[in-house]
Amino acid sequence: MIKEPQYYIEGVLAQDKRILAKTITLIESSLPAHQELARTIMDALLPHTGNAVRLGITGVPGAGKSTFIESFGMMLTRERTHPLKKDPKHHKSHKVAVLAVDPSSTKSRGSVLADKTRMEKLSAEKRAFIRPSPSGGTLGGVARKTRETMLVCEAFGFDVIIIETVGVGQSETTVSSMVDFFLVLMLAGAGDELQGIKKGVLELADAITINKADGDNVKKAERARSDYEIALHLLRPASPTWIPPVLTCSAIETTGLGKIWDTILDHRERLMNTGELDENRKRQALDWMFSLVEEGLKDRFYNSPDIKSALPDVTQEVGKGETSPTVAAFHLLSLLDKNPV
Repeated sequence: MIKEPQYYIEGVLAQDKRILAKTITLIESSLPAHQELARTIMDALLPHTGNAVRLGITGVPGAGKSTFIESFGMMLTRERTHPLKKDPKHHKSHKVAVLAVDPSSTKSRGSVLADKTRMEKLSAEKRAFIRPSPSGGTLGGVARKTRETMLVCEAFGFDVIIIETVGVGQSETTVSSMVDFFLVLMLAGAGDELQGIKKGVLELADAITINKADGDNVKKAERARSDYEIALHLLRPASPTWIPPVLTCSAIETTGLGKIWDTILDHRERLMNTGELDENRKRQALDWMFSLVEEGLKDRFYNSPDIKSALPDVTQEVGKGETSPTVAAFHLLSLLDKNPV
């Protein structure tokens, strides 16, 4: 049963996980009434957002991404100190939310429990919250829900938001456009380390980490680290104040995880000092707004009764070469102008 907006707003701010889950479910709904309610809720929660570390994580197949996120998340929920900092904020345990962006779920409609079964320890942790992306819709739709879910989690009080790309391809770019720090997990000892690595993914990276640097694989991981450092030097850094480092770790042995977190904190501090963090978030918010406008216009186009009626004939005419695509597109858009939805 749908409640009044205040029920969800107060529940999230009171850190009620049950109401948090209900709020996210409401956001994921495609029903117009639910979307209208969700907009009211989001607007009220917005002043309580923006204080979390937003971390994006992707990885090549076999890099042990799930194990890494679980070990990393468990480390963050426990008390530890930053070895170079004396600020009290580095002497506390964190509240961690893990969100997944999975474009493949639009086809597979996979189980929403999948993320929790592969991160059993973290899902049972009181200071953690795991939420898979909604199945169905386009990657853009999944990303929209993930962005809003991220803000709700920040309003709830989670101070570290991990957004994981489960799929491949465009999802990396999508996730990098909503986070402060983008971490790329790589694997050593699987042949030529640089073979098949997309330049675009390396350009997005704020750091590269070679996972599974344990046992007989330690030397291979070090060699891979050197290879990636050379590859990164060939690219222009996204920020003038930050050169992406290449690190090694073992998620199973939980070694190197602390250094990764220290790197994320140092990156955050540098970008805050230069004003880049604030500027990046402003740009991301504007990009998000315009992507929603484009998505809304597309929905209005295909939901127009006149366009639905005309589209089969126009499509057939273009296919037969009887009408040019330019004339056909102009005709369809003119129908939308006459009868705006």
